[in-house]
Amino acid sequence: MRTIREPAVAGLFYPDQPQILDAAVEKYLSGVPANKNDLGQDLRPPKALIVPHAGYLYSGATAARAYHELALSADQINRVVLLGPSHRVGFHGIAFCGSDFYRTPLGDIPIDHSALAIVSELPQVGLLDQAHEHEHSLEVQLPFLQKILRSFKLVPLVVGEADTQSVAEVIERLWGGEETLFVISSDLSHFHDYATAQQMDAKTCDAIESMTPAHIDDDQACGRNPVKGLLNVARRRHMRVKTLDMCNSGDTTGDHDRVVGYGAWAFWEAS
Repeated sequence: MRTIREPAVAGLFYPDQPQILDAAVEKYLSGVPANKNDLGQDLRPPKALIVPHAGYLYSGATAARAYHELALSADQINRVVLLGPSHRVGFHGIAFCGSDFYRTPLGDIPIDHSALAIVSELPQVGLLDQAHEHEHSLEVQLPFLQKILRSFKLVPLVVGEADTQSVAEVIERLWGGEETLFVISSDLSHFHDYATAQQMDAKTCDAIESMTPAHIDDDQACGRNPVKGLLNVARRRHMRVKTLDMCNSGDTTGDHDRVVGYGAWAFWEAS
C-alpha cells in the first residue's frame, strides 16, 4: 500500500492552494537579482545549500536566493538529501520516516528508500515517523525544490540531538555524484533585538564561510546540528562556499524587538 506523509503546515507557512503556491514560489524565484548570482559562470550546480525554513512571508525571498543557484543545471539533479532540525519531538540521532511519498499542494515526491537503506545501517539513524509528522523544517523546502527540479527523489532526514561527526557520516554515505543535492534547513538566531541578531548572525556567517563548525553555538541556529555536519564535510573536501543572502524578520515585518535571522549559502565541490 502506498503511504504518504501529508502536508502539516500548508496554509500556515505557505499557501495551500496549488495555483497560488506555484505563483508565490515563481514570484520569489523571479525576484532574485541577476547580480546576486555572480558565480553563475560555474555551470555545475551547487552540491549543497543552507536554506531558511520560516513562513514564506518572512524567509521566502532568502530561500529563493539559494534555489535560484540551481536554475541553469537543475536537470542534472535527481536526488535531494534534505536534513532539518526537529522542532516538536525530542530524540537522539537522525530520523527517517516510513512513508513512500512526501506530499505538498504541488504533488507527491517519491522517497528514495534505497538511499535510506544505506544510512539505516548506521547506529545514529533510525525510523521515527513522529519526528516527521508535524515538522515544518523539511516541508517548507519542498515547493521550491518541486518548482526548480520538477522530478526528483527525496531523502528526508530530521536531525535530533546528534554530534557533528554523526551527521557528517550520514552525509558522506549519501554523497553520490552530480545527481545528488544536499539541502540543510536552518534559521539563525531567535527572538533577540535587531542589533543583537545581526551580530550573532554575522558570527554564524563567519563560521560557515570559514567552515569551522565548532564556532557555532547552540543559540546561533536551530539547525546547528545538520549545518555543523555539512561544514565538517565541506572542510574535508575543500569545498567552495558563497553567502547568497542574509536578513531577519525585522527586515520584512518592521518589528525590530524580537526577530529571527535567516541566511542562504551555496557550496560547490572543488574543481
